[in-house]
Formats: sequence, structure tokens, C-alpha cells
Amino acid sequence: MIQIAVITPVPDVIDTLIQNSMLRKAVEKRAVELHTVNLREFGIGNYRQIDDTPFGGGSGMVMMAEPLFKALDQATDLVGGADDIRVVYPSPQGKTWDQKSAEDMSQQKKIIMICGHYKGIDERVIEKYVTNEYSIGDFVMTSGEIPAMVMLDSIVRLVPGTLNTLDSALSDTFTQGLLDHPHYTQPRMVEEMPVPEILLGGHHEKIESWRQDQRERRTKDKRPDLWGKYTKMKESEKNNE
Repeated sequence: MIQIAVITPVPDVIDTLIQNSMLRKAVEKRAVELHTVNLREFGIGNYRQIDDTPFGGGSGMVMMAEPLFKALDQATDLVGGADDIRVVYPSPQGKTWDQKSAEDMSQQKKIIMICGHYKGIDERVIEKYVTNEYSIGDFVMTSGEIPAMVMLDSIVRLVPGTLNTLDSALSDTFTQGLLDHPHYTQPRMVEEMPVPEILLGGHHEKIESWRQDQRERRTKDKRPDLWGKYTKMKESEKNNE
């Protein structure tokens, strides 16, 4: 079982997303244990302050170190201690989150996610606690809850016991370095648009060959950047044989 804690000043957002997503099923199946840590509980003074103006001037607010330090201490206890822990901070300065990142993180047993707000968090939090920074893309969001949940969703679906069959996750887009092949279901004909005949014959080898061809064509046409990486990977594998 993976122990996960999410630190956020708006826990209702996280709880709502959990209850209305696959993450709820993962918790019910005991594939993961999820904890939400309310940063406001560690805020300073009567108003539970968690942000302040930056030293040196400039616009915007920065999340303060002291409330985050205390929240991280509690989150660390909730996931079972600091040994072999991953503290993840969604940040534009992190490496780009991808399927390989999700696969690697799904092998961890203890994960803490910090949801940033405003201009970010005090750098001393990153220096003391954060082990991994990731970006979900080259754009700015107003809070870290959605990036955190994007990452968690992609992690948890790879944990055995979350999905009815892990084969579904292992055949998804990006798992093989390619986009996924087209999918069809009933009925066989919709507005004169038929299901490809090859999928109806029951010849599994031919079907898989067709699907692989479709994966490669889709990736080459729609994501030439991925196609370049894929062909380089295949060339490297061939040279190492």
C-alpha cells in the first residue's frame, strides 16, 4: 500500500476530487491510503496566516516557511516517517511530468504532495524537504491542487489493485512510447461509419499487428516529437542487441 499525504490550504478541493475520481476506488480497495493536511491549521496568528510579501519587494505573495514546515512534519508522520519518502512540489522549474515519472513514482511507498499558491513557496521549504519538482506544462496556474491531482491520478492508476486489471493501464497511451490505437464498441455501424473489419474476425495476431500499425501512424502524424523519441529508442535497442 502506498501512503500519500497532500498539503493544501483548501482541503475541500482535494477531498472533492478524490471522492469523484478513481482515487476513491483506490482508497476503498486499500491500494493507497490518502491523507489531506490542512495548511491553515498551521497558519500564524488569529487569522491563520500562511502567506506574506516577498523580501526584496515585488508583486504577489509567497507561502511562508513556518506553516509548511509544521504541515510537512505532520504529513511525514501520517505516511510513516521520513525514510525513503518522496516530497513532491508541482513547479514550473521542475522536470516535465510524463508517463515514466508516474511509473517511477508508483513504485514509492511514501509520497507527500505540496500544493503551492500565489508566487510559490519559500525557497527554504524546497531546500529542506522537497525531493522532486515536476511541471505539468509550460503554463501558469493559480494553485497547485490541480497539478498535484493530475500527478496523483497518473500514479495511483498504476498501483496494483486500483484498476480491475493492470493490463488496461499498461496498454495506455505513452506506456510504449506511442499514442494509443483507435478503440471501437457497439454498435458495429453508426451513421454509416463501420467498425474496421479486421477487429471483427477474431484473429488476435492480425488485430495486434493492426493496432501496432495504428499506434505508430497516429504518433507519427499527431505527435512527431514523440515519434522522434520512439524511433531513437528503437534504434538504440537494435544497436545494443
